[in-house]
Amino acid sequence: MVLDRKKVACTLQVGGEVLPQVEEFKYLGVLFTSEGRMDREIDRRIGALAAVMRSMYRSVVVKELSRKAKLSFYQSIYVPTLTYGHELWVMTERVRSRIQAAEMSFLRRVAGRSLRDRVRSSVTREELGVEPLLLHIERGQLRWLGHLFRMPPGRLPGEVFRACPTGKRPRGRPRTRWRDYVSRLAWERLGVPPEELEDVSGEREVWASLLRLLPPRPGSG
Repeated sequence: MVLDRKKVACTLQVGGEVLPQVEEFKYLGVLFTSEGRMDREIDRRIGALAAVMRSMYRSVVVKELSRKAKLSFYQSIYVPTLTYGHELWVMTERVRSRIQAAEMSFLRRVAGRSLRDRVRSSVTREELGVEPLLLHIERGQLRWLGHLFRMPPGRLPGEVFRACPTGKRPRGRPRTRWRDYVSRLAWERLGVPPEELEDVSGEREVWASLLRLLPPRPGSG
């Protein structure tokens, strides 16, 4: 697979065998595409929840099952299915909206409510004792950022994170790189400016304490 906005033909041989060129493939459960975007993977994650809901529907809506048991399904199955690999997502407003819709679809069923009840999402979460899923995702992304900054030289994830590709940018508005996104996230949510980010995240205990104090995103319902 060749990572490029345009389709580029490439012949790769290993041991005399020509490997087929593909536009997408899964690695460790994550879908990668030749365009280098994570949109398809995020859509696939959200779509996978439909199968989860079908298999768990009776357990979620049955009145005889306690809320505690239903929430254990949510924490152990529903959330991991949706958020697997979330550390490297670039969160747009569209993605945030879809994730929150998927989150509340489950939690409203646990609480015995529907959209027609017009109860705020924050009220439902507080009643059930769960934190916003967007908060869980952003904390995981910032935690991974700290790991990357603290990685010793030679570790592949850290080397890729620090790499500065050469070449000309194509015309038009540039895509938001994950590094730019997560740096802006740290500035907006933690108050850590980009020029201080490496120093602050390099202090493991300081960074961990900041993440523990991370508040829910304003306007998350």
